[in-house]
Amino acid sequence: GNISAYNEWSLNSLTLYHSHQRQIIQIGRKWLETEARLRVSNMLSKSPSTRIHLLYFLLLLQSYSSCASSASTPENFIQCVSINSELSVPVTTTVFTPNNSSFTSVLRSTTFNRRFLEPSVLEPEFIFAPLHDSHVQAAVICSKKLGLHLRVRSGGHDYEGISCTSVMETPFALIDLVNLRLINVDIEDNSAWVQTGANVGEVYYRIAQKSKLHGFPAGLCSSVGIGGHITGGAYGAMLRKYGLAADNVIDARIVDVNGRILDREAMGEDLFWAIRGGGGGSFGIILWWRIKLVPVPATVTVFQVNKTLEQGATKLLYRWQQVVDKLDEDLFLKVTMRVVNTSERGQRTVAAIFEALFLGRANRLLRVMQRSFPELGLVRKDCVEMSWIESVVFLDRKPIGTPIEYLLQAKHKSPAPFKAKSDYVKVPIPEEALEGLWERMLEKDIWSFILWNPYGGKMSKISESEIPFPHRKGNIFMSHWLVFWEVGQKDSKRQLDWIRELYEYIAPYVSNSPREAFANYRDLDLGINWKNSTSFEQASAWGEKYFKDNFNRLARVKGKVDPDNFFRHEQSIPPLQRNLGTKVCGQTLKDFY
Repeated sequence: GNISAYNEWSLNSLTLYHSHQRQIIQIGRKWLETEARLRVSNMLSKSPSTRIHLLYFLLLLQSYSSCASSASTPENFIQCVSINSELSVPVTTTVFTPNNSSFTSVLRSTTFNRRFLEPSVLEPEFIFAPLHDSHVQAAVICSKKLGLHLRVRSGGHDYEGISCTSVMETPFALIDLVNLRLINVDIEDNSAWVQTGANVGEVYYRIAQKSKLHGFPAGLCSSVGIGGHITGGAYGAMLRKYGLAADNVIDARIVDVNGRILDREAMGEDLFWAIRGGGGGSFGIILWWRIKLVPVPATVTVFQVNKTLEQGATKLLYRWQQVVDKLDEDLFLKVTMRVVNTSERGQRTVAAIFEALFLGRANRLLRVMQRSFPELGLVRKDCVEMSWIESVVFLDRKPIGTPIEYLLQAKHKSPAPFKAKSDYVKVPIPEEALEGLWERMLEKDIWSFILWNPYGGKMSKISESEIPFPHRKGNIFMSHWLVFWEVGQKDSKRQLDWIRELYEYIAPYVSNSPREAFANYRDLDLGINWKNSTSFEQASAWGEKYFKDNFNRLARVKGKVDPDNFFRHEQSIPPLQRNLGTKVCGQTLKDFY
């Protein structure tokens, strides 16, 4: 709790500091330049040693001015990218500064968590939306040359806003991959090349255009960008049948720290291993994923069954925990818990919403449920048969019958600002502990959700070290805790305190040593990197929760491919056994002596 409060205070303080930093730098530069002009004529008439000191002073002044200005000049970046990229389209059309009328709309277009749309959130110096792979190459080359820090956005769903803002590094530029969204499906080869600016819904739609018998095991939310999604593992409704999206990647193209475009063969198996579930923003910029398509039946079945506490939800949820990881692997049965009003004069209760995808017809599903989970009371009228692509729309919380073209237009934003946490559960949470959860959800009139996503099946058959995502055998389900507050609400302390207290309450009933967490549900309460002080030991506080023993290998890969830590953010992988030192415009202090 104290660590969470300290991190929050520190981040707020840094945000306030950085919002004034540029003004302070400009004032400092003007003062130094004025002082220099006043003193230079006097110093030139002094001794030779004084002249040497003057020269040293002027070199430092030049370095200081470079720090303050080079990284914040979009014009220099545009010129450099134009020289270093292949495409003839002028890059000026894809660079947006705060002086552009469209800057705010572009910045906000895919920022999922409304918490990072508040006026106090630090904005990028400029936004660059590449039109071609070579633009991304040039962006890396030029950012290194100009000493500019980068943030990279695919779909904008980063829970802590790391893909669009920064308190660790300022100034910074945002590379928005929104224009890089080509999808080339090859049914004969059972694969597809997908640019990382495409969202999950587009990928599903383009596959279904070519075949009704092929799919891909990615996420439930169709507006998630496929680029960042896969870097964190990427689970969906077919994870019990086929594993994660990252388990089904067979090639990739990445821009590395030197601006080279590398495929699987060129990057080597270590880096290819790291980018499939090792978290985004640490190893380079992913341009393309080559994904393996999976077979789906012509007809699948979905259902939704709601049960309140008064209808026995607590006992049902305890039973669900006992059976869900052992169900037929064709069945994905998740649960969402939320507070609802009953029909009795606005009385409040907790409802458990059971939602399922079954890769088969309703009659077989009913037999599976009767054999394994009869307590839910599923009947034929609860079941709806449809195509797999239609089920994707249903599981994205859209009414049955919504046209599948919705997947091409989905641009979700969270309903309100939120904070989220995650846990992995290996032993059923007892009923008395569940009752404590309901008390906390009901007692403070808090807007919250709890989501339980089942494991087992294929997930239990894949080694923890196959890719960096380690949460495999032994997990019954993953729990996703969320709390929301009103748009424009100035003080979110009550909500943040609530979810942190809930997280502490449930600690005895979830994984431990380490207490595991899902990297794509980023949580800065677990720990952060600080500017110029990233270390393996420091980052282990959160790295081992996300990646377990794989964190060590990730850090070693990072040390090999990006030893100077160019690709970095608040929870990026640190380069192992590398002393970065304190840097000024890319140089350590020892470089000045």
